[in-house]
Amino acid sequence: MRPAPSVSRRSFLSGRHRAGPISQRPPWTDEARLTAACTTCGDCIAACPQGILSPGHDGLPVLSFAERECTLCGHCAEACQQPIFGSRDGPAFSHMATIGEDCFAARGIHCQTCGDACPETAIRFCLRLGGPPAPEVVADSCNGCGACVAVCPANAIDMQQMEIAVG
Repeated sequence: MRPAPSVSRRSFLSGRHRAGPISQRPPWTDEARLTAACTTCGDCIAACPQGILSPGHDGLPVLSFAERECTLCGHCAEACQQPIFGSRDGPAFSHMATIGEDCFAARGIHCQTCGDACPETAIRFCLRLGGPPAPEVVADSCNGCGACVAVCPANAIDMQQMEIAVG
């Protein structure tokens, strides 16, 4: 059982507390396969040309979209000797991008950086009266690659777990 996160009283009472970030795992994997078969050898981490994989607190590989996205190249899957990675024909991730209230556009500042960075054009901008266009994530188009996360100047984009079977 995971310990409860430490939340300040002010954050809790103001309603500004957000759940901690989910652990993004390598593409075409799921928690059950990782927990059952990963030997924490680090082969997938070493094979990632983007350098976005690292060992998590449990030793299992985790993704960080803080600096760049997953290009879905498959090098991590090819390097792994264990039955951790599923079929690369299906969805790569079981998460998708969500845009929070810190978004510049939500605060009246024109910004479309996330939409420009999205290789799947999964972030579209809806016109609004009296303000800049508002970003909207198209769930069917978002592949969870994280290209929008690193470029967001407001750090307003997170990944949200979805009910999708991976690999």
